[in-house]
Amino acid sequence: MAKSVTVYEKPTPHLGLPDWYAKQWELEQSANNRITDSFELRNTARTLRNETKIRTEWDTSLNNTRLDDRVKELSKWEETASKLLNELSLEKKRLRDERAEAEKDLDSIQHPLKVAAECISMRDCRRGTELTYDEPDTELKKELTVIEGLKKTLTDKVQAAWEKLNRLEEIEFKVNLDLQDKVEAIEIDKDNCNLNRNSAIISYKPNALRIPKDSKTYDTWLEHCRYIKNLAENELKDAHTFRDIMSVMRKRARNDMEAQQDASDYALRKRIHQTQKSRNEMQWQKQKVQNELELLEKEIHRLENALINKIDIIKCAETRLENRTYRPGYELCRDEAEFGLKDEVMQLRQTKEELLGKINCSKATFNRLEQLLIQIDRNLDDKQHSLMTDIKCLDMRSSLKTGSRTRLANETDRNIILTNLEDEIPFES
Repeated sequence: MAKSVTVYEKPTPHLGLPDWYAKQWELEQSANNRITDSFELRNTARTLRNETKIRTEWDTSLNNTRLDDRVKELSKWEETASKLLNELSLEKKRLRDERAEAEKDLDSIQHPLKVAAECISMRDCRRGTELTYDEPDTELKKELTVIEGLKKTLTDKVQAAWEKLNRLEEIEFKVNLDLQDKVEAIEIDKDNCNLNRNSAIISYKPNALRIPKDSKTYDTWLEHCRYIKNLAENELKDAHTFRDIMSVMRKRARNDMEAQQDASDYALRKRIHQTQKSRNEMQWQKQKVQNELELLEKEIHRLENALINKIDIIKCAETRLENRTYRPGYELCRDEAEFGLKDEVMQLRQTKEELLGKINCSKATFNRLEQLLIQIDRNLDDKQHSLMTDIKCLDMRSSLKTGSRTRLANETDRNIILTNLEDEIPFES
């Protein structure tokens, strides 16, 4: 059959209609399966998105809360450390002031120590029988011992205060270092609290889950905080106790020194009174000895005159006896007149010897009285020197009196008190 139109077909195999229906059904089934899988995938993806969103929000919220709680906890410890730091600084200032007061007391002790030593040396210049181990000497030496003991005690306390200050500075450095670490940690955690997904400084970090080399556990951190707190509190308590003890010791030392000074002054005043009393007694004895010397000298003159008178009488009696030896013959007899004259001569000679003995005894007594008068004068001079020495000691010690213990307003009142004349001075009319 002749063809008027030329038809061209592809040189590929053509499907039959049954195959076409099969292919169409297979494509429909694939589409349905893919749609079903896509539907399930969309549902699981939606669920995952919702769950991850919720979990992320909750995790972020919880971590924000944790960071906020951590900031609050750090702030409390920061407040505690700051308070401890202020207390340490205040305690250091108080301890420095207390140490300065102790050093002033230590410096002020030098003057009483010097005065006590000079008083002992001055009283050692007393002369003769006045150079005694009396009560003022004992009290002054005791005062010197007390002051030296107080000086050593104050020196030890000043050294201990210096060591305590060094310890406080060491604790203050530790607390300050811990406080700075906490302030820095608070700033870091506050910055972390303020970070969010819209912050400009966020980025991926290499090995963000690593554990830092010097990282500590929370329990270790808490134990360290409590250790710093207890260390500072204990040191503050010890410093406060030490400062109180030091203050009490200073006051007690001052009271002991003043009490011993008063005891020494009382002993000196008492010794001055005793010396004055003894001097007055010696002056009275001197006056009596002088009066006795005058009377004895007159009596010696009388005895010598009596002896001179007895010499002529003896010459007369012996001359009578001698003249009667020239009687002649039987007239040369031992009659009553001879016996009387001999008795008179013997009596006169005995009287002469008695007068000579009495004169010699009187002269010896006179010499002894003169020697006694010299001794009394020397003793009076020693007593006057001792009296002036003790008064000079009191004058020297007047510089130790301060406050209510100052000396009297004028020398008249002072002399009245020193000589115990309050009850003997008449009232002014």
